[in-house]
Amino acid sequence: MQTKDYFIKRIFDLILAFVGLIFSFWLIFLAWLIASVETKSNGFFIQKRVGKDAKLFNLIKIKSMKKVAGVSTTNTTANDVRITKSGKFFRNTKIDELPQLINVLFGQMSFVGPRPDVVGYADKLEGKDRIMLSIRPGITGPASLKYKNEEELLSLQQNPEHFNDYVIWPDKVKINIDYVNNWSLKGDIMYILKTIKS
Repeated sequence: MQTKDYFIKRIFDLILAFVGLIFSFWLIFLAWLIASVETKSNGFFIQKRVGKDAKLFNLIKIKSMKKVAGVSTTNTTANDVRITKSGKFFRNTKIDELPQLINVLFGQMSFVGPRPDVVGYADKLEGKDRIMLSIRPGITGPASLKYKNEEELLSLQQNPEHFNDYVIWPDKVKINIDYVNNWSLKGDIMYILKTIKS
């Protein structure tokens, strides 16, 4: 991406995030309230994620899981017993992702780009693969669309963590590197429309 491309992408994100928050603020508040009641805690899920240039930031989502004694918190699959009733709905409709509009507004995320991972993945990239860290992580993107049913896919595996690390993650890296190298505003708009349709 050239310097002007970064500028165009950022302006596009700012306008869309501002408009999006105006129209979805009430929905975010309602979802937060429901999640707070059902989980008996703050309805926002805030977690450190790896952002542009491998810098950490606080990603904001609507909380969709509750603590269950004796249940591992390492992996999350579609049939995880910790997922609440409202959480399942929020995940299926992607309402849980709406607070990330705040992350976009603050310049920590973009609408389209690689999904922001927890520490131990993107921050460990080396050589030419680190081009993936040259842009802000996105709410959606080509890899997110391909693996939109990732939790279901992982739930079918005998070893979900191994399948994620050695099959899904390397493929995501390739997809995201191609996205960075061939970025266009038209492409971003296309990915956003595909996300809405799906």
